[in-house]
Amino acid sequence: MPTKTNSADLLIQINLLAARLSRRAGNRLSMHGLSLTEYLAMHYLGNAPQAAVPRIVLADHLGMSASGVTRLLAPMIKTGLVEKTANPRDARQSLVSLSTAGQRVLQETETSFRHIADDLLHGLDSGDRQTLSRLVTRAG
Repeated sequence: MPTKTNSADLLIQINLLAARLSRRAGNRLSMHGLSLTEYLAMHYLGNAPQAAVPRIVLADHLGMSASGVTRLLAPMIKTGLVEKTANPRDARQSLVSLSTAGQRVLQETETSFRHIADDLLHGLDSGDRQTLSRLVTRAG
């Protein structure tokens, strides 16, 4: 007889899985000199519909606080991966975008990240991945 999984247990399982996958992906991304969160920020900036986005939008996407994203971006700005510009619509906030160097690093890293993801999710066939994607989208 199957056991019933309550919402609290499922949320714990999802978070523990996310933590394990994040740690493993982050360890493998470190060969590119990036953390997983840095990669996720670069991926978002590289695929954003507008060239530059407010830091608060990036923070919301990453599930971080505004100050957390500022701390994340500071070294990326210093190393030239990300650029900060004034927001022409609101002087109180700045916009961030990938620099040319950041775009190059993102392109180089995306192939590795796809391999990392395939390796970490190797136990799921195509149908499982589609089902999981649909469920994660519905739950989010």
